[in-house]
Amino acid sequence: MKDLKKTTESEGRLMSIDALRGFDMLFIMGGAGLLAALAQWMPCGFTESLARQMDHVEWHGLAHHDTIFPLFLFIAGISFPFSLSKQRAMGRSEGAIHWKVVRRGLTLVLLGMIYNGLLDLDFSNFRYASVLGRIGLAWMFGALIYMHTGWKSRCWITAALLVSYWLLAGFIPAPDAEGADIFSARGSIVGYVDRILLPGRIYYGDIDPEGILGTIPAIGTALLGMFAGEWVKSDREGLTPGKKSLGLLMAGVALLVIGLAWSTVFPINKKMWTSSFVMVVGAYSTLMFALFYYLIDVKRWRRWTLFFTVIGMNSITIYLGQRFINFSYTSKGIFGGLIGLMPEASRYFFSQAAYITVCWLFLYFLYRKKVFLKV
Repeated sequence: MKDLKKTTESEGRLMSIDALRGFDMLFIMGGAGLLAALAQWMPCGFTESLARQMDHVEWHGLAHHDTIFPLFLFIAGISFPFSLSKQRAMGRSEGAIHWKVVRRGLTLVLLGMIYNGLLDLDFSNFRYASVLGRIGLAWMFGALIYMHTGWKSRCWITAALLVSYWLLAGFIPAPDAEGADIFSARGSIVGYVDRILLPGRIYYGDIDPEGILGTIPAIGTALLGMFAGEWVKSDREGLTPGKKSLGLLMAGVALLVIGLAWSTVFPINKKMWTSSFVMVVGAYSTLMFALFYYLIDVKRWRRWTLFFTVIGMNSITIYLGQRFINFSYTSKGIFGGLIGLMPEASRYFFSQAAYITVCWLFLYFLYRKKVFLKV
């Protein structure tokens, strides 16, 4: 725990950011599978309800699994005001900062393509759009907007991005799908643009969830995170950490109300990244950040955070690592015999737990060696 405190506080980091990122990534690192396995082992209303939340909704609607990606982008937004302030305090030129922002965004696009199989060189079946690419572009444009505007201008820009996207996606149907629902994959202008402009493979055939037009509202997700980071970073007189937590709570409630009202005319849909989705998941992200910030950085209850922080400080590492390292093989090699002694009904659950354990120990080794993949 001393190492954790030294690593974060000496760098001026909010411990809550790394812990929340780790909590988010845990579901990608096997947490979703663990809860699904628990429902198989101990089926009841509660566990089965949890398991249903561990998968994406088919089209309209929202499940917990739909919040993982936008929360990660939101957290990237939270971090930027702190990073920008630190770089300026170090005397780095604005040109150098701009180049770093653009380089990071494009690097994430490249890493996303590598994750999707770029090195296979099968370009006719290659999917160019990616999760990391969406994060890279949305964060990059959000960061550039943040650097050149004040908070009032950013409010107007964020609103303009979300309203413009609604007007585009909600009132202009796909020209090649006459009669189709405008909010369907085939009938939406969002899917149409993907079909005519995205090379290679489109994930769902008619639409790609990380496609072209969806980047517009995703910039709004990044900017919402930057608003939260700027608020917490503020040194305005009389604005105590407790009041900052309360402000985040109130903002989260406001975003939720707006998002639910908007969803009556523009459905909540992750694959289209609709404006109502941005607001509702922005509410979830803000409220989760408020909770983690209050517990960890305000009340300073930190003993429980190490598990999540180890994941959060190397989140890109484990995301890419699961694509290229066979952690399942290792977990079976270490824990397979022990799991074989368990009751048959519980083996899938314990195999999922073993997988998470191996992944975490890998990240803990890197953490102890102070090896962190930074893009």
